[in-house]
Amino acid sequence: MPVDNVRHIPHQQADEDGPEQYDAERYVLGGCMHQPKQIPAIRGILNRTDFALPAHELIWDVLGHLYDQGEPVNPIALRIELEKRQELRRAGGIGYVAQLGNYGGDPDYYAQEVRRRADLRSEAELGRRIVQQATAPDAEPGRAVTFIDDYLKRQSERAAGRSGDPADALLAELLDASSLDNMPTLEPLVGDLLHLDSLARIVGPSGHMKSFVTIDLAGHVGTGMKWHGHYVRQGTVVYLVAEGARGIRKRVRAWEKHHGLKMDNVLFLPRPVQAMGPEWDTLTEAMTRLQPQMIVIDTQARISVGVEENSAKELGVVVERIEELRRATGACVLVIHHTGHVGEHGRGSSSAKGALQSELHVSKKGDRATNIVVTVKVGKQKDDEETGDLQFGLKVITLDGEAKPDGRPVTSVVLESLDHRPAEEIKGTPEWLVTVLDRSQVSMKWGSPRVIKWCAEYGIQMRKDKIEEAVRIRKQRNTFDEVRTGTGDVNSGAPFGTNPDMSDGTPQRVSDSPLNDLPPNLPRDLESDLPRDQGGSSGEFEETPRSNLPPNPGGPPGDVPPPPPSPRPASKAGGGTEGDPGEQDDTRPVCTVCDKPLTGYRLDRGYTTHLACDPETGSHPDRPTHPQHDHTERHSA
Repeated sequence: MPVDNVRHIPHQQADEDGPEQYDAERYVLGGCMHQPKQIPAIRGILNRTDFALPAHELIWDVLGHLYDQGEPVNPIALRIELEKRQELRRAGGIGYVAQLGNYGGDPDYYAQEVRRRADLRSEAELGRRIVQQATAPDAEPGRAVTFIDDYLKRQSERAAGRSGDPADALLAELLDASSLDNMPTLEPLVGDLLHLDSLARIVGPSGHMKSFVTIDLAGHVGTGMKWHGHYVRQGTVVYLVAEGARGIRKRVRAWEKHHGLKMDNVLFLPRPVQAMGPEWDTLTEAMTRLQPQMIVIDTQARISVGVEENSAKELGVVVERIEELRRATGACVLVIHHTGHVGEHGRGSSSAKGALQSELHVSKKGDRATNIVVTVKVGKQKDDEETGDLQFGLKVITLDGEAKPDGRPVTSVVLESLDHRPAEEIKGTPEWLVTVLDRSQVSMKWGSPRVIKWCAEYGIQMRKDKIEEAVRIRKQRNTFDEVRTGTGDVNSGAPFGTNPDMSDGTPQRVSDSPLNDLPPNLPRDLESDLPRDQGGSSGEFEETPRSNLPPNPGGPPGDVPPPPPSPRPASKAGGGTEGDPGEQDDTRPVCTVCDKPLTGYRLDRGYTTHLACDPETGSHPDRPTHPQHDHTERHSA
């Protein structure tokens, strides 16, 4: 049977004023506008904190103030009072305040519903605290029960305080000293630097790598990896890219390539949301549903456009809006802010610093990626001891498959800790084999079959799949030669593959790795685990100062690791000289002591003897004291 007196709302307009779960709060506020005499009774049912939306909590406070002053409480009077307080936008704007007048009805009935939902949220919070306590590292049976006793006591006191007297309600919220133990403690998010349910800030001069540090933090929280040795609690990260949105993709791709995994659980909003606008409430509601562990605001200036940042009053309102976001989500809200022209303090009023749990100062020294040092200094820790400075270097990363219009590769940079070194490779892992191959100068072009054969020849026993993985790691690492640039995001004008310091433009080798291609964290026991004929003499490093390869202490006498075994020579049918040494044209210089061909760097650098043949003085051409041998006479004799 059709109902004619019901106004049907189209589906696309049904949620125009917000989710239905907040309609009870709207009916309370609208009903009190139409029936001001009901306000004392509603006060006996509700506390201001029972409202789930911060905007409704603000409007309830203003309605109570107008009623206590004997002034009208209609939508027009409410709007005027909000404008006087400069909080109209925080309350949702003129349109939203006017629409609340359309919500009539019995405010007492809807107040009971608001109270019921507030009690359910309190019980959910109780459950969260019990789980947190029971799963803590120092948890003990029975300790979480005190939360229940405290909750029941507070609920009874709160019910008694709902007598209509605001003073009784306030007294019910007071805690004695023993109840303080039941308050939840700060949960670490990143070591002792960042905590859940807290407001933190990263400050630093413009262009000093603040966003790079923040992206690195976000990537580690999203993936759950330790942040350069610091504990990390894994969770969802929401990143508001209010500044520099176009460059974020390149930085994320470089981070993913460097760490070898996707930056999962990190969500980006590539535009600002104004803290003083009505959309901030929408953002707060969206984050309440998502429940992220970390929310990044990049930057403070871009979400507070039009706010006088030197005004403690105006900036205080912005900070309160950010605090509303923190209270609604329980996340660590991390704000990026610029410093002023002088000093290390954040730009604008210093009143914002009082609300911070943590503040990190980021600065850099150096002018090129190869010599830049980024320092993260703990400027404030409200409840913890301030830790020492953290220092990072930069590593240039070339993005696979991308190039600029002139053919130069697209690059960015990632952070590498100068304080924390990764754990040493475990023998038998693909990473360990990569180190062995690098130190033995095995060609990067070798495929799995040749590396498997080489391992067998030198007694390295590993599974085939691990050897293949090591080969993939080496090839992936050298897919592109990395270009060393000043900042990683902007390449110099030098042509790709040339050294700007060379006047003749001779192509030079470029790479992410140091010039000797050796990882900085070689395992200490690797020297004794290399194939036996790969060692060097104990005095080699002192005798050949121009070499950047240190000796292998305790190894047998001999030259530095020889080149890997050459592939099988071509057959005679293919034009080769297989099986006929006399037909091979070996014109390489030979050692003047043993008459065997010189190889490796001793051949390249002009030595005339093997190191083992003349260990007392060596035979470098720069050392005239070495006795000269007549190579021609030795052969004629």
